Order: sequence, then C-alpha cells, then structure tokens
Amino acid sequence: MVSVHILGGSQTDFAVNWHRAGLGFDVLVRSVTEATLAETGIDPADIEVIHVGNAFGQLFTGQGQLGGMPATVLPELWGIPASRHEAACASGSMAVLAAMSDLESGRYDCALVIGAELEKTVPGNQAAAYMGAAAWKGHEAQDTDLVWPTMFAAVAEEYDRRYGLDPAHLHAISELNIANARLNPLAQTREWSYTPDSFTADDTANPTVAGALRRQDCSQMTDGAAALILVSDRFLEQHRDLRATKHAVITGWGHRTAGLSLAQKFEVAVAEPYVFPHVRQTMLDALGRAGLADITDVDAVEVHDCFSMSEYMAIDHLGITSPGESWKAIESGEIGRGGSLPVNPGGGLIGIGHPVGATGARMLFDAYKQVTDQAGDYQVDGARRIATLNIGGSATTVAGFVVEAWGV
Repeated sequence: MVSVHILGGSQTDFAVNWHRAGLGFDVLVRSVTEATLAETGIDPADIEVIHVGNAFGQLFTGQGQLGGMPATVLPELWGIPASRHEAACASGSMAVLAAMSDLESGRYDCALVIGAELEKTVPGNQAAAYMGAAAWKGHEAQDTDLVWPTMFAAVAEEYDRRYGLDPAHLHAISELNIANARLNPLAQTREWSYTPDSFTADDTANPTVAGALRRQDCSQMTDGAAALILVSDRFLEQHRDLRATKHAVITGWGHRTAGLSLAQKFEVAVAEPYVFPHVRQTMLDALGRAGLADITDVDAVEVHDCFSMSEYMAIDHLGITSPGESWKAIESGEIGRGGSLPVNPGGGLIGIGHPVGATGARMLFDAYKQVTDQAGDYQVDGARRIATLNIGGSATTVAGFVVEAWGV
C-alpha cells in the first residue's frame, strides 16, 4: 500500500470579499498556490499533477475550465496535467480523492490540490438560487430560491418525525461553532457581533429562514480557497530533507454517492435506523480503512455544518451517539472544545465560512494543522488523529477522511 502524505497547505482569509476588492479567480488561485508552495517548500517543478475543486464557477463568475487557472497565473505550472472536479459542496474532497488515486497508482508522486469558490458576485437571493443547481432541478424545492435552507429544514422535519427534535439543540450547535470561530484568524465570522438572543428562537435577533432553521443555523456566502500538497512514499524517499518536516498521512477514506432527490433518500431509508445510511457507511469505510474501531478512536472531527441540521445529522451518523440521539452529545458538552470528542474546533462552515468548492480541502487542511500542532488558538490538545465528513447537496455525494500525524 502506498501512503498519501499531506506536506502542508494554506487557506485564504474567508472574511475577504474578493469581488468587492475587484479580484477574481486568477488572484484567488495564485495567492493560495503561492502560499502553499512557500509553506511546504515545494518547488513548482516538483508538482506532477493538479486537481481543482470548484462547484459553481460558471454560475457566479462565468468562468469554467478552472483546471487551467493554475497554469494561467503561475507560468511554472504550464504543461502540468490539471483537471477540475465538481460535486457541489464535496468538490474539494473529490479533488483530493482524484489526487490520492494518482499517487497510489504510481502515475504521479506529487499533487497540488486546490479548492476555490467565489460567491459574493451576486446578491444573496441570486446566490442561493445558483446553489440550487446541486439539487434535482425541476423536481424539488421548485417554489423557492432558498433551496438549501428548505431542503435541510426538510431533514429537520424528518428527524422530528422519526425521533423528535428540539430546535434549541440546533441553535446550540450554531452558538458553539461561532464561539470556536472567534479563535480562528481565518474565519469569516471571527469579528461578527451577536446578542444573547442571537442563538434563540427570537424572531428579531434570529429570524426564521425555513422551517426549524433560523438565520444563525445557516452558513454564509463566502469567497475563498484552500490548497494542499499531497505526496507519495516514493516522493519522500527521493526528498529526504522533507522527512524531518511536520506532515500528516491520510490513513482512511470513504466515498459514497446517492441519487439527487432528498425525498428518494428518505424513501430508501424508511426502514433503516439512520436517515442517510450511505453517510453512515462512508464513515465506517473511512474508519475501517484506517484500522479504527469507531469514531471515539479519533481526537476531533471536522463535519459539514452547512446548516446546524447537517451537523446534528453528522453527530449520530459518525457514531458519536445512537441514531436520533445527537442531542445527548450537545447537552453533555462532548462535542465542545473541552469535550471528549471536539467537533469543528475551528468553527466549522457556520463559523469559518463555506466557499463551496474549497470546503473539503479546507477541512483536510485544518485536520493537518491539528495533528501537526499548528492550529494556534483553536488547537485541540494532544490531537494526533482527526476525521472529516464532507457532503455535497442533500448528502448526495459524501466523503470522509482520517488524517494522522506522521512519525518521523
């Protein structure tokens, strides 16, 4: 088996509105790539393949063919094979999986993975409508531009029907992630102001968006990028100077895909203990490939909280609680920064921001920082093994990884 190592990476400041600054994909991709090369000490000549995760480039900016953007902005990357990957909010993870396949097969030994998205180019309602392209267009959520709040409100309704759901637990997830983000110097919301009522059912401080979901239950429109350098064992053998640097290894992965329709997902799982059995299986795949018995064998988790409801779903599907009992981990403080299994210690999507195509890569970068003791103020003490769960659409595409510190 060939190990896939993360040598390092970088993330742009998710609080920056690139469109307002008059900057496009060219500057975004160049800045995150140059920072990643500087951080890892990798020479552009060492990069053998590039994978770019992006979901909605054509809709928000009119720009497609983003696999060609790295060579456009950095002449040193001219001629290096590159491709773009799209799977809605899991686009970045698909880019990672493609890079891993290249390294594991022996085709290449050093890959640059970039996740990038610009979402501030249009008003909020139009942006939300654009993102609806990741649902089954013309078949679901047809009467609203707020496709994803409507869809995850339907997930909340399904949880309530099956197990009972107290919206206060959703608000508690949001409050926790916003608090964690205050410690993250790259988080979109790190300096935002809230009142004591902002995480309650107060209709003024936290107005309803759709169903049980209120304003603070929703992640934000975000501009940003994250990038990683992935290499094989062979590359490290040929570059022994890098063996002494802090890096991590991807020891487990899972990837499952269901149909687009949320209603169909509910129908398929009607007799199953989990609302999304394929999400549960994705994480079992990742943990199993890493040789782990269950989720308690990791030190922290990065999960996909595009809405507080998606994190609520992730908690039980990871196996932190039994199905429908995610509230127990919230009330006990288990998922808090000081709990036995911190979830989203850097703020998650609600706190850090959610530039869709970048999210999967950003999650892995944060996992890398945690296991190499480089997470700064949001470092989980003693973290040496982190899991991630990234979903696209209504959990149509699901990817999970286990990242561990690599012993020199």
